[in-house]
Amino acid sequence: MTEPRFLVVRLSSLGDIVHTFPAVAALRETFPQAEISWLTHPRWNLLVESSGIPSRLLAGDTKSLSGLFETVSRIRVEHYDAAIDYQGLWKSAGLPFLGGVKTRIGYSRETIREFGVPVLYTKSVKTTAVHIVAQNGDLSLAAGARKSIGNVTLRVPEQFEESNRARWKQVGLQRYIVLSPGGGWRSKSWPAERYGALCSKIYELSGIRCVINYGPHEESLAGIVQQSSGRALPLLFNEDLGSLMALLQNAALLVGGDT
Repeated sequence: MTEPRFLVVRLSSLGDIVHTFPAVAALRETFPQAEISWLTHPRWNLLVESSGIPSRLLAGDTKSLSGLFETVSRIRVEHYDAAIDYQGLWKSAGLPFLGGVKTRIGYSRETIREFGVPVLYTKSVKTTAVHIVAQNGDLSLAAGARKSIGNVTLRVPEQFEESNRARWKQVGLQRYIVLSPGGGWRSKSWPAERYGALCSKIYELSGIRCVINYGPHEESLAGIVQQSSGRALPLLFNEDLGSLMALLQNAALLVGGDT
């Protein structure tokens, strides 16, 4: 019997993609030989590839009109058996709909974030799960998975590991703790001064230095943490995704408020 061909839709972002991995892993464990294509924004290619779950990436720039048309055309020629929309937006639901995928699975109106989206699905799933990982798992069950959550191990490419080791060897850093003070919005963020106080206390008690990970437009936030850390002298880090993965892979501890 030929195994099905799935289109997984989770366009962004980092934390949400990570929360989708266990559900898609459950799909992979049920259908080990299935074609599972993951539709995402090119920015997240490395992250999705690192999971080892999908057979291939169907990365497309869905932020422009031309990119949307190109993505829909690519979906049409693939003739997928089913699409699973783990994102629940008009855009993520509309792409497999316009791409002609006959079976389209997504959340029911009780769970969906954008009003009216379920009209684009052929199977709407009402989930009572509280955590987003379990909610995603309910979609996989609806697609035929035997369980809702599978095992995931992310693999950091060796070139990023080597670069990470060389970076910290230069400054004599063997063991470190990562502080990640940023967040998608302010309500997710612990006050920057408290990260600084924590950094100072960690250094006082253990002698371990901290690395402050910050993202775009968070320079001032990282600066406040650094200034509030006193003689702990934390290091600043603002690099690409692969370097971030290597940083976290080798950290003794991570403290942050956002996925």
